Amino acid sequence: MSTNKHWVPEIMYEGDTDEGLTSNIPFIPVPEDEEMPKILFIFESRATGEFEPGPEGEPLEVTELDLHQYANMAVLKEKLNWVEYDNVRHALGLLKMATAREKGSEISNKILGNIQKNDKETDT
Repeated sequence: MSTNKHWVPEIMYEGDTDEGLTSNIPFIPVPEDEEMPKILFIFESRATGEFEPGPEGEPLEVTELDLHQYANMAVLKEKLNWVEYDNVRHALGLLKMATAREKGSEISNKILGNIQKNDKETDT
């Protein structure tokens, strides 16, 4: 349980390489006494193409901010029934959970088959 009510998660990136632990997917280092957030609030910042004078008269580009919320799918999966959860997945453009599991299993089986094939080829 959180001991700091003001812990702010920091979104991190490994860089421009596919070889890291997270394969270019951002990550949040979570301290031992904290939990992964159930929801993240992130501002979208978009340049308007307009400028206004800065503190010393220099042109500063005007940006618009739009607040977005991102929910932790593990929390939704735990709290919603399977129909509601599949409806959320569908709204996000994801496959139904049963279909996703089936496709994931197919991919895992192919990978396992390739590993076993390579092991047999290496043994001969």
